[in-house]
Amino acid sequence: MPADVFTAPLKKPSHVGDDWLEPKQTVYDSEDDAIWDDLFKRQMEMLPGRAATAFMEGTEKLDLGRGGVPEFGKLSEELDKLTGWSVVPVPMLIPDHVFFWHLANRRFPAGNFIRTRETFDYIQEPDVFHDVFGHVPMLTDPVYADYMQEYGKAGWKAMRYNRLKALGSLYWYTVEFGLIEEKPGDIRAYGAGILSGPTEVVYSVEAESPNRIMLNVDRVMRTDYVISDLQPTYFVIPSFEDLYRQTVERDFDKLYKSLGPGFTYANTAVIDVDYVVNRGTLEYTLRGGRGSGAKPV
Repeated sequence: MPADVFTAPLKKPSHVGDDWLEPKQTVYDSEDDAIWDDLFKRQMEMLPGRAATAFMEGTEKLDLGRGGVPEFGKLSEELDKLTGWSVVPVPMLIPDHVFFWHLANRRFPAGNFIRTRETFDYIQEPDVFHDVFGHVPMLTDPVYADYMQEYGKAGWKAMRYNRLKALGSLYWYTVEFGLIEEKPGDIRAYGAGILSGPTEVVYSVEAESPNRIMLNVDRVMRTDYVISDLQPTYFVIPSFEDLYRQTVERDFDKLYKSLGPGFTYANTAVIDVDYVVNRGTLEYTLRGGRGSGAKPV
């Protein structure tokens, strides 16, 4: 990348190349497979009626509950037939420009490790369960799969303008923590950060605390977000076709020129241009969130 482009300083492990791909997927043992199975069972008990239809159908199409950590080669064969995507193993979080390059070429980088029993409920760095269970089923939906590829293509432009924070906010509020209104009053989750954890799946679509606001791309890219706690605000799309139109048809050159280097809006804000589905009480956030032991109500 050019010297005037700011990127996260990540040290590349010596055994991977410039694409940061692992030579092969980890061989998981019986305990690893048992952890996957237990995580899968727990989530599938929580998701019906709360997860997007496209996600639930995707887990069936890919048969993610067949037992144990999915084998990436087999998974990629099945995914390729549906939308032309594949899943590739990476050792850790990878540099932004490498991540964008993989997405632009319809490859989803997935962590080549799984959490332990000690980190069963929460892990800071995304593992194979978050990446494969949370993200990959959505890649069976053709429109969403195209959106992800276009996001990858858009990444390099954001880097040239040094507006990765803005583009990262769009990823956060759609790919990781997005909601969809499948029919009036029926809001469900499609974001991987929601779908791969038990608490946020209920909180995001049912709790009174968070704001739920219809997605406006310009507004979202000016909005801060929470990394290590439940979100005070979620953004809702009416369809994946609408998400695609709002992003792919937007003139991001013009937008980036108008954006400041930081965020304009707090993650709790409701502003005058918002189409509000639910104006939250913010009780969970105001009581101090996870660190205070507040109930996610």
